[in-house]
Amino acid sequence: MTPAPLHVAGERLMLDPAGLLAWPARKTLVVGDLHLEKGSHFAQGGRMVPPYDTRETLHKLQLALRRWRPARLVALGDSFHDAGGSGRMAAEDAALLHRLLAGIEMVWVLGNHDPVPPTGLPGTAVEELQDGKLVFRHEARRGPVKPTEISGHFHPKATMPTRCGGVTRPCFIADAWRVMLPAFGAYTGGLDAGDPAIAGLFPRGARVFLLGSDRCYSMPVAPGRAKRPAAGNEAAGTAAG
Repeated sequence: MTPAPLHVAGERLMLDPAGLLAWPARKTLVVGDLHLEKGSHFAQGGRMVPPYDTRETLHKLQLALRRWRPARLVALGDSFHDAGGSGRMAAEDAALLHRLLAGIEMVWVLGNHDPVPPTGLPGTAVEELQDGKLVFRHEARRGPVKPTEISGHFHPKATMPTRCGGVTRPCFIADAWRVMLPAFGAYTGGLDAGDPAIAGLFPRGARVFLLGSDRCYSMPVAPGRAKRPAAGNEAAGTAAG
């Protein structure tokens, strides 16, 4: 996979096509919205879906950890679909997660789906994490932000026009002050980048990075026109800010 470089707040970040953000200078990997145990949550309410979402998500995370070998992993909230999710994990999945976190500083940013720390797992739970000029939180804040904000929550997706019609994929969204991550979990949907809930956070426009199989694809988003991307689409690699 070829990550896309992104420069914000004087830092060089890397956008992984798997849907994660790497901060090489701090040996940090950042992932948003795992929503582990969403399938078992549905099953509790009588909605039977294949119960393999946690395993699929963890296997994808395992590949990313092997690729980047971080010293720290930051999960941006909604890591579990509900507060009791960590207690419902199958023994095999729980054992895999413990192996993945061995020797890594784990930071659980709390989200609206998981407002309490996960039980029986290593790591530290925080409302938000600030490291230098970057702050990591679950949901982006309205208005000016300082330091630069890294967030998740909205599960952004965008549509890139092609000769064969629009291609819709999960995406990163970035400007000089904010970076929003796509959801990483196997059972997560998406909210269009043009929705007011997202577009209102980027009033001066932004750049979206759609996830591809081995690279990201970037295009600009004009202010107030997030559902109609500006012309001049290009492959990812252009720095925001």
